[in-house]
This record gives sequence, C-alpha cells and structure tokens, in this order.
Amino acid sequence: MLRLFNNRKETDGDRDPKQCLITLHNVKSSASEAYRMLRTNIHFSSGGDSLKTIVVTSTFPEEGKSLTAANLAITFAQAGESVILVDADMRRSTVHEDFEVPVSPGLSEAIVSGNIEASLRDTPVEGLKLMTAGLTPPNPSELLHSRRMDSLIDELRARSGLVILDAPPVLAVTDATVLASKADGVILVVNVAQ
Repeated sequence: MLRLFNNRKETDGDRDPKQCLITLHNVKSSASEAYRMLRTNIHFSSGGDSLKTIVVTSTFPEEGKSLTAANLAITFAQAGESVILVDADMRRSTVHEDFEVPVSPGLSEAIVSGNIEASLRDTPVEGLKLMTAGLTPPNPSELLHSRRMDSLIDELRARSGLVILDAPPVLAVTDATVLASKADGVILVVNVAQ
C-alpha cells in the first residue's frame, strides 16, 4: 500500500498549481518521492508487459485522483517516457487549472470533431502532453463509450508510450467503468481518513 499525504486545503476556484503539481515544483519533497515510488510499482506490477493506457479513478469526489493522475504523468515523463495525460472527467474537470491552461478545446471536442491535434497541449515537462476535458457535453458517458473514443485512444497510444486517463469517481457515474474497459490498468485512489 502506498500512502500519499495531501495537507492542502482548497475551495472551488482556489487551487494552487505549485501545491497541486508537487512533482514539478518540489521535486525533492517526500510527496514527489511517493509518486516516483508509485511509478516504479506500476512498472513492476506489469510483469514485464508494457502498460500503454492507465485509468486513474477514485471511489468518491475529492479523494485526490486528479492530483495523482497529473503527478504520476509528470514522474513518468521525468523518467524519459512519452506521456499524454487526458482529463476524462468531463463533468468536473480540474487538470486544466493545475496546468494553468484553458479547458477548451479538449477531449469532448476531440471526440466530436476527430481533431486530436487541436486539443493536445505542451506542458512545462519535456515528454508530457496534455488533453484537457473540453466543454462539458450533455452526454459524457455516451461520448466515452463511443467508437470515436476508441479511435481517439488508439491514436493517443500511437503517439506516446503511455496514456493516463483521469476518470470521474467510479461510484458517482459510469464513466470510469467505461474507460476501464478500454485500458490496460486502473489505479483506484482512496482517501483513508485517520
């Protein structure tokens, strides 16, 4: 079991990117080391097989899944991997705030239009590309379950060594279950209150 501590207090609209992206802004912190340990454990858990697509979800909102997905993506890129981080939580996206980029164009637009290039953004981390959630559609589950989403994931896999999908909480909506069926692995983030 890997335990990551997040002592950050936040309210809506009050996210501090330097605290959220700890692996980018405070590389020597114990939290950054914990994310690197998680990266290493993922490598070992694959049993020699290369994981190309990982879904990160949680049981409930605000358990730290988006922070985990973003920091994990950064640590993989820092280790020399080519990574695409996709904010697939189209209902309650936050990754764009952490990277301080606009939410749109993003995943929803890429699925509908088929134009992936317009939705991929560079990040301050070499080897890491970002696809934000995009505008909130009326039917996120249907978009994620579509053949266009399958094609998008295939294209992202072809462009990078690893695709990390930040999915909504698994108990809130069906989106994470839909995405898990398209991935090689799933990370479930759980907030253990003491």
